[in-house]
Amino acid sequence: MPVSVRNIVKMMVIFSLYQGKKHGYEIMNEIEESTGKRPSASQIYPFLTKLEENNLIEVDETGDRGKKVYSLNSEGTDFVERKLDMFSEIISSTIEKNLSVCAHCGCKVYEGGVTEESDGEDLRFCCKHCAKSYLD
Repeated sequence: MPVSVRNIVKMMVIFSLYQGKKHGYEIMNEIEESTGKRPSASQIYPFLTKLEENNLIEVDETGDRGKKVYSLNSEGTDFVERKLDMFSEIISSTIEKNLSVCAHCGCKVYEGGVTEESDGEDLRFCCKHCAKSYLD
């Protein structure tokens, strides 16, 4: 059965492995550090087994104290990169509507920035320096 990545924990597992070799507890610690909530072993290890069964990872049992160390193989790297492309499109389309463009330099501004009025029109700038340069 193909690997399904339908929740944030699974996404974080494959992204963690994309960054390098890790044992299960390292993955769990990274997820906890990122989210503030520790995933259970029952969320991590069955998914790692599924990745192994689908030939997406390699398992080395020579880690500290005999711990298994997991790493993506080339097929796994391709799999993660396809997921990254898919999710980056989703994220981009979600935040795109919240972006404004600096009237001076053209960079995209998600939050913050400076709004100044010029000729009765509100103009958006990424910073006070761009606003000053544009308005001078």
